[in-house]
Amino acid sequence: MTPDVTVWSPQGRLHQVEYAIEAVNQGTTCLGLRNDKYVVLAGLKRSPNELASYQKKLHKIDSHMGVGMSGLTADGRSLIRYMRTESLNHQYVYDTPIQGSRLLVDLADMHQRCTQSYVRRPYGVGLLVAVYDQTGPHLYSTEPSGNYYEYIAMAIGSRSQTSRTYLEREFNNFDTCSAEELVKHALKALGASLSGEMELESKSVSLAIVGVDREFEIIEGERLQKYLDMVEVEGETEMETEMVLESPDA
Repeated sequence: MTPDVTVWSPQGRLHQVEYAIEAVNQGTTCLGLRNDKYVVLAGLKRSPNELASYQKKLHKIDSHMGVGMSGLTADGRSLIRYMRTESLNHQYVYDTPIQGSRLLVDLADMHQRCTQSYVRRPYGVGLLVAVYDQTGPHLYSTEPSGNYYEYIAMAIGSRSQTSRTYLEREFNNFDTCSAEELVKHALKALGASLSGEMELESKSVSLAIVGVDREFEIIEGERLQKYLDMVEVEGETEMETEMVLESPDA
């Protein structure tokens, strides 16, 4: 099999692009959700060992925009640098924040060009882009193939299917949610992707929100802990309620 990204397989597939998509699927879980006022991003941070710090999952692009990523973080940083440059240039020339959909088209074109040239491999990273611009709140997802989509809620990375299952079950309730309630939904969906006895911790989770009268803000550490405590208390209350309903003596 040729490693050239521009050579088609007999089945009409570009294997190098599919390998890049698989790199996204091997990354830690990152998800986003929105309603008509806010967009929330959440991601699990990974540490290579106990002596190392956690890799950053969420990044600010501008006051109205930020991204979460899954896959090769080095590739993600390169794309983030491009997005920041384009946003700054647009602000300087037009004195207004860049519209999210316009930047996403340029970003998707960058991905796609790498699938047509043998001198560069595809970017092995998927991005979730949260935007609140002149047209309202938006959540976009990009792929190494150059495709991009807009979502109400989406999760990418390893074990993200369980998070998507939660989001698919609950997304009809998002429209009536406050910012705090959206954050709790994001953390519950993120917790669904954990394996075994693992639990969400403030050191391994990142959260971000942008929306009406609220600039893009990343929430981590002690500020995040209060939301984790709220989700934990709700989970214990639901378990107690289920136990009472199942008890024949109640």
